[in-house]
Amino acid sequence: MSVEVSYCIVNTEQRVLLERCLDAIAREQAALPFESEVLVLDNASRDGSVGMARAHPVVTELIRREQRRGKAENDSALMQRARGRYCLLLNEDSELLPGATAALHAALVAHPDAGAAGAKLLRPDGRQQPSAWRFPTPATALAGALFLHRWLTVESKGRELRAVDWAQSAALIVRRDAAQRIGWMDPAFFVYSDEVDFCKRLRDAGWTTLYAPAAEAIHHEQLSTGNVPVRRIVELSRNRDRYMRKHHSRLAAWIVRWLTAWAYAVRALAAGALPGHDPARYWQHVRATLRPDRGEGLREAAADWNRGGTRL
Repeated sequence: MSVEVSYCIVNTEQRVLLERCLDAIAREQAALPFESEVLVLDNASRDGSVGMARAHPVVTELIRREQRRGKAENDSALMQRARGRYCLLLNEDSELLPGATAALHAALVAHPDAGAAGAKLLRPDGRQQPSAWRFPTPATALAGALFLHRWLTVESKGRELRAVDWAQSAALIVRRDAAQRIGWMDPAFFVYSDEVDFCKRLRDAGWTTLYAPAAEAIHHEQLSTGNVPVRRIVELSRNRDRYMRKHHSRLAAWIVRWLTAWAYAVRALAAGALPGHDPARYWQHVRATLRPDRGEGLREAAADWNRGGTRL
């Protein structure tokens, strides 16, 4: 029987969360009426992830990196290795809830013009996390500066399957043929904005992206909560700027920088007046947003790791 869905998971030093991700896939596979496979790419972890993944009964193939590489490059490698018609991209911190795979698969089967479909993401406490948005433009940056983004930019709303501009790759099913036609993901985006660029290129090639709220996944966000390291803020800012320059213009990128920096500055001032809030993180966003060409991001941190360091 041919493979219909290939689960594609990139893991970087998150053994416990990876195991939860794989356990959830095992539950999903038991209910699927079609053949699937599970590919895990370990991004040079040293926490026992490789041994756990190798021993897990659900894993079809384990790809072990000796050197750390970017998310876009790793996702592309998994899709190229996959045998399925559809590739379900998952972060290692994503935990599919029952029926998610079937709902995502059904969305693409029912809409042959769709190149990708994203799941509804939930926080561990059950609250919904925004997971689909309009493409970044000066207009969406203005909406953010006016704090209207929840109404004008976020598209992961409602209970019905709907077309959106882009969806988060924490749980994103991709039509493999469509991904191949547009040249997979762009490795210039080490991490952050990689799926935005991917969905934009799908749109430019005539494909749509869907938001499928019937498919739910818990997104543990181990890398996005608490104290966000400065290098992540730098990487986020530089790739936001890279996207704008790639798909719009230098002028548009400059406008987005200043509008986004304004929004972070307002948040920093508000955080300074509220007990229990740290304005320093928002000021770091302001600095990185205005000067995305400065500072050490995750690409440099990975290079340091590959040279034998430990900063990531």
